[in-house]
Amino acid sequence: MSDNKKRIRMVAYSGIVAALYVVFTIMVAPIAYGPIQCRISEVLTILPAFAMGYVPGVSLGCLLANLFNPAGNLGPVDVIGGTLATVIAGVFSRLIGKKNKFLAIIPPIVSNGLIVGGYLPFLLIDDSSEITATVVGISMLEVAASEAVLLLVVGIPIILLINKTPRLRSLVEKIS
Repeated sequence: MSDNKKRIRMVAYSGIVAALYVVFTIMVAPIAYGPIQCRISEVLTILPAFAMGYVPGVSLGCLLANLFNPAGNLGPVDVIGGTLATVIAGVFSRLIGKKNKFLAIIPPIVSNGLIVGGYLPFLLIDDSSEITATVVGISMLEVAASEAVLLLVVGIPIILLINKTPRLRSLVEKIS
């Protein structure tokens, strides 16, 4: 396949993944932008385990979903911080995913927990509340836990399905 066709395929796949991320996030908006950050869309973070070409799509989807936050309460910090967390998670998921697809769920859990969980208290707690190391630590654990539950309950079965279905695996890996 020519390099031009590969680039076109990667742009198309990235666009589809980004659109899915936005739609899945907006569908659960009331619980997608709060302290727990329960986003169905985060299951797409397993895709970089199969090919680096998914990192731009998942990252762009996160950026757009954060821009379209219906409450508008998290602003540029979430747009930049959340996207950065997703890029970091995607790159490390790919590196780990080359060796073990199942362990590739760890970077999104850690990255989102530390980065997103680290800034959420400053954006969500009202002025009368004191932000302490304990509050930030709890926020990090809440974000990491919600990510872990989603990736363990939904992500791992999807990885199993992709691994056990040669045609599906071939389709998923075509972006690389």
